[in-house]
Amino acid sequence: MVIYTLNRLHLVFPTLEMEKKALDYRQEYFDCGENEINGDGGLDHAVEYSEWIKKINADLTRYESTYVPATTYFAVVFEEIVGTIQIRHCLNDFLIGYGGHIGYGVRPSERRKGYATEMLRQALEKCHELGIEKALVTCDNDNIGSMRTIIKNGGILENEVLQKDGTVLQRYWISVKKT
Repeated sequence: MVIYTLNRLHLVFPTLEMEKKALDYRQEYFDCGENEINGDGGLDHAVEYSEWIKKINADLTRYESTYVPATTYFAVVFEEIVGTIQIRHCLNDFLIGYGGHIGYGVRPSERRKGYATEMLRQALEKCHELGIEKALVTCDNDNIGSMRTIIKNGGILENEVLQKDGTVLQRYWISVKKT
């Protein structure tokens, strides 16, 4: 069943028409006590969905001291949003140390179904299209699911970095090639 469903997962650029499903997706995180959604391009903090759509459209070409161009996608299965994933088109100092090229999150009710692995696989294809040869992907060292997702997609651990808050961040590099 899961393999059949994974074949139906698509990365889709968010639209205004997806507002209700997007807000339901966000609310599920909040209902589970999670205030941050990885890879969502700021949806977790957006006051108005339409303003968030404008923001992620601007993010496609945004260069500032702390920002690089980025593309945010919904991962959709059978018209339901199961995750978010953001691809940063290049790295700055902050992203090299912490965020990497790709950030992603899977809806709490849809975790442990293989969606993150497929989302990352498809995101790596998009990295190839952007000319990225090696993608940096990071996760906390206690996030076993994300660690496995990254390794399944070819991630090679470069190092672990102690963060200011005491958590340990793992930094993986993935060779990007057309699959």
